[in-house]
Amino acid sequence: MPSETVLSNQISLKSSILIIGGAEDKVHGKEILSAFFRRSGGAEGAIAIIPSASREPLLIGDRYQRIFEDMGATQVKVLDVRDRAHAEDRYYQEFVEQCTGIFMTGGDQLRLCGLLSDTPLMERIRQRVHGGEITLAGTSAGAAVMGHHMIAGGSSGESPNRGLVDLAMGLGMVPEIIVDQHFNNRNRMSRLLSTIAVHPDRLGIGIDEDTCAMFEREGYIEVLGKGTVSIVDARDLTHTNQSTVDAAEPLSLHNLHLHVLCHGDRYDIKQHQPMSGNL
Repeated sequence: MPSETVLSNQISLKSSILIIGGAEDKVHGKEILSAFFRRSGGAEGAIAIIPSASREPLLIGDRYQRIFEDMGATQVKVLDVRDRAHAEDRYYQEFVEQCTGIFMTGGDQLRLCGLLSDTPLMERIRQRVHGGEITLAGTSAGAAVMGHHMIAGGSSGESPNRGLVDLAMGLGMVPEIIVDQHFNNRNRMSRLLSTIAVHPDRLGIGIDEDTCAMFEREGYIEVLGKGTVSIVDARDLTHTNQSTVDAAEPLSLHNLHLHVLCHGDRYDIKQHQPMSGNL
């Protein structure tokens, strides 16, 4: 696993990373998928699809392959990693060396991390992403794994409490954040707040369905899609009782910053400042 990097005035990523809340439009305008396609080089690019989170990897991999080929991509390959030995496959590693975009599909984030974390394939992907050489996207489970810490499961609709969320280690593509997906669609604000109470040094990112938080190299997040991106910033947190109450008891969190952004809005990570898309 990569070393932890706390939220600071610098973010570690150096390439575009598209973190998608799930259920992105695959039929009509395909705004989010088209944005990934363009940032991966368009028709001149080479796209790798990693469907390892899914229990039907070939089915979902083939669907995304057809989508990107219909957009004009001439080099699209599905990296069908079903056990950790596949992540050492020379053919897959060679394609990762030449590809310009990688797309991780939805499914089960624990399955995705279990198959790929600490493998030569994923370590090389991380190096290329952090080196600014490729664009990375992940939807649903593929979004959940982006941080150093990962929401692996839990409940929704209750008051914030430690028992509401199950945490695990993610892939560390953007270590400073913790992502929750299908966010307002599944009433997950309390789950994200419960997570941030335990890890107040991280930036909480809640992403709705058919919505994308696009992390740009210049140090800001831009929102695409039909829903919202909720940002929970606990850098000025003055009090939480999370270390003194039982797991099922409600949590208090004082002096949180909450920003709700929609299409076209940006968030400056260095300055901790939202910017309207109308400016």
